[in-house]
Amino acid sequence: MADVSHGGSLWTNEYTWLALALAGLIAVAWKPVSRAITGSLDERSAQIRKDLDEAARLKTEAEGLLAEFKAKHAEAMKTADEIVAHAREEAGRIAAEAATALEESLKRREQMAMQRIAQAEGQALAEVRSAAVDVAIAATQRLVEENLDPARADALIDAAIADVQRKIA
Repeated sequence: MADVSHGGSLWTNEYTWLALALAGLIAVAWKPVSRAITGSLDERSAQIRKDLDEAARLKTEAEGLLAEFKAKHAEAMKTADEIVAHAREEAGRIAAEAATALEESLKRREQMAMQRIAQAEGQALAEVRSAAVDVAIAATQRLVEENLDPARADALIDAAIADVQRKIA
């Protein structure tokens, strides 16, 4: 290899020819290589643009779904509130009906108890009257047998029977 510093012509120097060959190679290869690089970059750019468009479409779709789910959630909450309000109304109505039914039942039972008491009083009164009549008859009979003569006794017995019948009726 020749040294450029030792004098020699520029055209005889091998480095010059090497540089010229490299420049020629670059010039010849530049167009296809630049087309390949540009094509590759354009494809990559198109793919990135396609991916960005897809991401934007997916984002819009997701926002739409989110809004739809929020609307459905709000509607479900409203429905749940309505159900709870209706259940409370129904519970209040049922409690009022139960209180009314209980009050009516207590009144009927009280009335039945009063009727039973009245029947028992009537029966007891009848039994007392019957016992009083029996005692009166027995006492009268004993008094008559001990103190009265038969004619006077018959008159007193008839008067006592008439009096008892009048009191019973």
